[in-house]
Amino acid sequence: MDILHVMAELKGKSIVLGVTGGIAAYKAAELARLLVRAGARVDVVVTEAATHFVGTATFQALTGRPVWSDQWDPRQQNGMAHIDLSRDADAIVVAPASANFMAKLVYGLADDLLSTLCLARDCPLLAAPAMNRQMWENPATQRNIAQLATDDVTLLGPASGEQACGETGPGRMLEATEIFDDLVAFFQPKRLAGKRVLLTAGPTFEALDPVRGLTNSSSGKMGFALARACAEAGAEVTLVAGPVSLATPRGVARRDVQSAMQMREAVMQSVGNSDIFIGVAAVADYRPAAPATHKIKKVGKQAALTIELTENPDILAEIASLPAAPFCVGFAAESRDLAKYAESKRIAKKLQLVVGNLVQDGLGGDNNSVILFDDAGQHPLPPAEKIVVARAIVSHIANLLEQN
Repeated sequence: MDILHVMAELKGKSIVLGVTGGIAAYKAAELARLLVRAGARVDVVVTEAATHFVGTATFQALTGRPVWSDQWDPRQQNGMAHIDLSRDADAIVVAPASANFMAKLVYGLADDLLSTLCLARDCPLLAAPAMNRQMWENPATQRNIAQLATDDVTLLGPASGEQACGETGPGRMLEATEIFDDLVAFFQPKRLAGKRVLLTAGPTFEALDPVRGLTNSSSGKMGFALARACAEAGAEVTLVAGPVSLATPRGVARRDVQSAMQMREAVMQSVGNSDIFIGVAAVADYRPAAPATHKIKKVGKQAALTIELTENPDILAEIASLPAAPFCVGFAAESRDLAKYAESKRIAKKLQLVVGNLVQDGLGGDNNSVILFDDAGQHPLPPAEKIVVARAIVSHIANLLEQN
């Protein structure tokens, strides 16, 4: 996620951000900033230990709201901060969640404001563990983790990496951007829960020689946004990606390929276990019949270079024609006559849905404007950022699946 382009994805949400003691508490400040920028109202509750790492003034400046630490805070005249703070909350997120605090959650201890707040809640509770690797791997901690999962506490992480103690291993708290993405995903409707989605994205690169090739103009942004949206909707997502420089969406299994033949092979290996196939990739229509072993040299200004091309397989059409084909979604990027070409593609390949767009409306950019074509007709979506468009496409797919 690009923190410079945080949308109002949490507009209207009320989040209680709990911060416990640990060096990772500094990441909670960045998380608070991201939540506020995304439109959420953020109430920060810190433990006494947390204040040894990050001061309350920092959180108050970032959220524009008072910071809470004392159950008997005189600002809460009825003495029930542990109840009042959570009653309007959509979620409590504890980041970092220390080993000690998670043990409190397991045994229902309530000896400070944050632990009492978690015990007296009606809203979901999410926790981002942060601790030394030995503490994480300790059998007592692992028992507590298992119990928290049973108690419907959503665990975010931890990651594995370099730790403040100088060691490397599991227990490192996720980065603020990762926790933010997980929280946004948490609030998305799980309309594809239990479904397995196979998706292609980006261009393919067809080698002419060891350094040159044929490709398509595709950033992969729409495909990656769709992979993220499917994962947010609860699906198990496999993304087959051509050569792009994009981060893998959280919760998505990625396989990188270069050529159309490699993409086809990767797709065919996974399609048998897929309920939905979404062909977003801009697959090159042709490839060199015989790529040169060595770099092709110039032979003179007047000399013409002739390269024999052979047609690439139509991956989407092949998948749609399988005896037990998954629900198939195609993309049609056109420069003109969008409705004509998109609908003809849908009918010719027997697709349940085609997403059509004019290349001038979204190719390579962060926004897109598309029209959905299915048996019921055309369904234009309003122009929006690609992740917003992707979520709308996923919702439409879910609607069609429910109708079948």
